Amino acid sequence: MCAARKQDEDGLFALTGEGRAVALFRLVLAFMLVVMLAFVVVEGWRIWRDYRHAFTNAENMVTNLARATAQHAEDAIRQVDAITAALAERLEGDGFEHIDRPRLHTLLVQQKSIMPQLHGLFVYGPDGSWIVTDQEVVPPNANNADRDYFIYHRDHPDRGIHIGSVVRSRSTGDLIIPISRRLQYADGSFAGVLLGTIKVEWFVRYYGDFKIDERGALVLAKRDGTILVRRPFVEQVVGRSLSSSEIFRIHLPHASEGVAEAVAVVDGTPRLYGYRALASYPLVVEAGLSRESIVAPWRHDAIKSVAVLLLLLVGLAAFGGVVLRQLRERIVIERALHQAHQTLKALALTDSLTGLGNRRRLDAVFEPELRRARRKGYPLALVMLDLDYFKAYNDRYGHPAGDQCLRRFAEVLQQALKRPADLAVRYGGEEFTLLLPDTDARGAELLVQEVQQLLRRQLLEHVGSPLGRVSFSAGIAVGDLAREGVTAERLMAAADAALYQAKRQGRDGYCVAESSVVGVEE
Repeated sequence: MCAARKQDEDGLFALTGEGRAVALFRLVLAFMLVVMLAFVVVEGWRIWRDYRHAFTNAENMVTNLARATAQHAEDAIRQVDAITAALAERLEGDGFEHIDRPRLHTLLVQQKSIMPQLHGLFVYGPDGSWIVTDQEVVPPNANNADRDYFIYHRDHPDRGIHIGSVVRSRSTGDLIIPISRRLQYADGSFAGVLLGTIKVEWFVRYYGDFKIDERGALVLAKRDGTILVRRPFVEQVVGRSLSSSEIFRIHLPHASEGVAEAVAVVDGTPRLYGYRALASYPLVVEAGLSRESIVAPWRHDAIKSVAVLLLLLVGLAAFGGVVLRQLRERIVIERALHQAHQTLKALALTDSLTGLGNRRRLDAVFEPELRRARRKGYPLALVMLDLDYFKAYNDRYGHPAGDQCLRRFAEVLQQALKRPADLAVRYGGEEFTLLLPDTDARGAELLVQEVQQLLRRQLLEHVGSPLGRVSFSAGIAVGDLAREGVTAERLMAAADAALYQAKRQGRDGYCVAESSVVGVEE
């Protein structure tokens, strides 16, 4: 079917009631979808904004917690640092052989009483024996030469304080953090250790005062990752290493403080951590809120918002459904009327026996195809086909078999035509016509040969034919629209003449009309 005629039909359909109803249906549907999408986008943006606010607030909270715990730890250790530095200067200045033990004991007791974090103050000799302490009773044969901090100071001349891992006190059984300092003689040789210990329990009580979720965590650790204190407090966790955690591996080497999401290596809980390395001491604090505690309130609000949104969308959908249903019913009616019109129109242009187009169809298409071929400058081929000895076929096998033979041949033609623009019609009786746009003589010949091959494969018996099978003859005429005088009538006449020439030559073949027969020679 030509494009011009199809455009005319589409334009006609656009003016029908169905076209208007379909356009209105699509408009209403598009409006509803846009409104519903707008609600979803706005609510989705608000939910996402609340999600980001929840994490921003949590980041601020863990950052403040980390700063507070870091400052607390730094103040506590600085006090011990200051008192041990003063005591070390006094001991080394007075000389170890002139130590006034009762007076020094009183001083240590006084210092311990004004620093609540202190568990005890101790002075050890170069062999690890207890010289003086704040305690009233010294255990017999007490010696701390095997402690890690003692060994460290004995082997290192560093005069700064050393923060050791958590140990259990031999005098009280409490868990303590040792903060020690090297003592040395005037010649620089090792003279012993001055030790101040901080109670782990003191940090545990302080961390317990913070209002964080039950799965949150506060951690004080050495710079190498060794845990000193942790909330929630579990004694078995003290001394474990965090060196493999994401914060120690990835973040701390590049930033002394920050915020990071990570899964805890201790209990496997996903948390948002604020971390901070102490400025003056090799310690790190971590403050973590469980991801669930951050997300849960947001999720609760999001579920309520989504529920309200769904109710709103359901209401809009119900209202729109009523409108669309009425439009759809109208479209169905219009479509039925249009379909009936199209069916009547198709019946008028279709051969009822073969399902191919009829002569009216060819007449309607022929002239528009000629104009298009002339406008675009391509050839137009017309093929007339006639089944050989078909009257004898009907006489021998009967008209029902003849009708079946015509249907089979029509199927062969439809199978051979590959392009949508090609048209096959039943011209009348056993005659058929092919209209082939943009096809030259060679292309038409190849198509006729293909039809011959397809028909022969059908093995349709015809004892009334010398060949013993059903065959056809064909005439091909090709119009060169660049030449003057090419008309539908001339093409039909040329193809018909070529057909009869093929029959005179013995049938089961085809002839091609000369170009001079089709148009007027220049």
